[in-house]
Amino acid sequence: MRLQTSRLILRPLSMGDAGRIALLAGDRDIARMTASIPHPYSEWQAAEWLKSVAAGEEGTVFAIEAEGRLIGCTGYRSDDGGETAEIGYWIGKPFWGNGYATEAVSEVISHAFATESFDALIGGHFEDNPASARVLAKLGFKRCAEELRACESREGKARCVLYRLARPETMREAAR
Repeated sequence: MRLQTSRLILRPLSMGDAGRIALLAGDRDIARMTASIPHPYSEWQAAEWLKSVAAGEEGTVFAIEAEGRLIGCTGYRSDDGGETAEIGYWIGKPFWGNGYATEAVSEVISHAFATESFDALIGGHFEDNPASARVLAKLGFKRCAEELRACESREGKARCVLYRLARPETMREAAR
């Protein structure tokens, strides 16, 4: 499945993406804002993650491409039997500040609600990540909870702020 926005292509990941993912996601400033990316992050670790994506263990995941090169990843995974899914995303540090996260996640939200029967999507960020808070707010997510979440690169737990986006009413009938 391939999705497209005005500036981005969201495409399936391939094993050939391992080096680029390790380079970008392995940046300490990226890894510490995700729950599961360690720091340092080797190409071997990225390849192992790509194997789990290919096996369907990570939900629906897309590479984010701008101008023909991978700049990040986004996707969603349902953990509770299909009523909700959690959105995840990261953008490589050299590409911050261009609105790519908002654009890519907006497309993933549309895709998720059009192809799945989720009642809502959940998004979250560690409390020291105001940029991610702005992305979620721009996309209509509403703050709903806080929790302590494990963070691999921080080697412990950190406070995570959670947000919820309900399926738009216009899409509820189509999902039935």
